[in-house]
Amino acid sequence: MVDSQDTPAHPQRPACEVRAPVRQTAPLVFSSPHSGRDYPQAFVAEANLDALQLRRSEDAFVDEIFAAAPDFGAPLLRALFPRAYVDANREAYELDPAMFSEPLPDYVRTRSTRLSAGLGTIPKVVADGAVITDNPLSFNDAKSRIDRHHGAYHKALSELLDESIARFGGVLLVDCHSMPSAGAPGVRNRALKKVDMVLGDNHGRACSRVIAELAECTLSDLGYRVQRNRPYAGGYITRHYGRPAQGQHVLQIEINRALYMDERAIQRSPGMPGLIRDINRLMQVLCDEVPDILGSSAPALPQAAE
Repeated sequence: MVDSQDTPAHPQRPACEVRAPVRQTAPLVFSSPHSGRDYPQAFVAEANLDALQLRRSEDAFVDEIFAAAPDFGAPLLRALFPRAYVDANREAYELDPAMFSEPLPDYVRTRSTRLSAGLGTIPKVVADGAVITDNPLSFNDAKSRIDRHHGAYHKALSELLDESIARFGGVLLVDCHSMPSAGAPGVRNRALKKVDMVLGDNHGRACSRVIAELAECTLSDLGYRVQRNRPYAGGYITRHYGRPAQGQHVLQIEINRALYMDERAIQRSPGMPGLIRDINRLMQVLCDEVPDILGSSAPALPQAAE
């Protein structure tokens, strides 16, 4: 089912939601930027695709897979808007000029490999390559869409990271995604053959090698076939926020959708409970061991006044 927003029956909803622990006890933040499913009715009405086709770009149910993060002492940030509407894992203004009815401002990035695949901040296609709409966009409408959704998501994410660093002295952001079992536009299928999960650390530039190896070993010990950085080394969130020298680490995780869902019907499969159990184990290990890796500890309690 596709939810709608910005209608009389559905007043304007927030762009994202933070599910916070009662008390943050681990220097981790979990982020799910592609699992939102609040679709504006006007967007759906103008699309070439039906509701189910539009959902093919979602990292469907990833927010559910990582829902227990607060139980381990770490916040989970999830987008409520869908990736087909605005992609929070792109630069704020990474746009294909061919989609617009007017020239774009000079500050807009108009060339990238992602744009060539139709996957800009406002995507041209869904995950199977089908074009979302043939109607040209106005830049003002696009800017409003981006500022409200992309801007709100990154404001919330930046605040969570800053608060974690202030509290613990360092932080690990786990950016949570899923990948089509048959590959996405621009991705060679053979790169994903017999792969259950891909960990991306921007080839070692976004995250401590020790943290990446801990995640890989934990998942491998649970029976998953894991590889690093091929074909997903990390998107904008990984590259932009990954600053290990400043104590801010980012590790992207891509989960093969065939493990937990029917990709055609976009429905949970019998494999989902087992995957959730194993992801909970991964989160527990990270929350237990990353503090020592970062050299951080919970802050001392304030002393009572003498």
